[in-house]
Amino acid sequence: MEPIKPSHLRADLYRILDRVLDRGEAIEIIRRGRRIRLVAEAPTRLDALKPHPEAIQGNPEDIVSIDWSDEWQP
Repeated sequence: MEPIKPSHLRADLYRILDRVLDRGEAIEIIRRGRRIRLVAEAPTRLDALKPHPEAIQGNPEDIVSIDWSDEWQP
């Protein structure tokens, strides 16, 4: 895309931001002879992780020392 001027950005700010987010399109703005680039942050692999509240949280060494002999039935 051709770089835009700040006045064009101001006039269509929300439409331009939606285009960056929805299409993943980078937008360049020329201000005082320098380029400014608006880019949507790419999701990381960590963003895709789902919470597991049933998982044990804490020190694994605490689990090793638990006495399970009363629970175990051969």
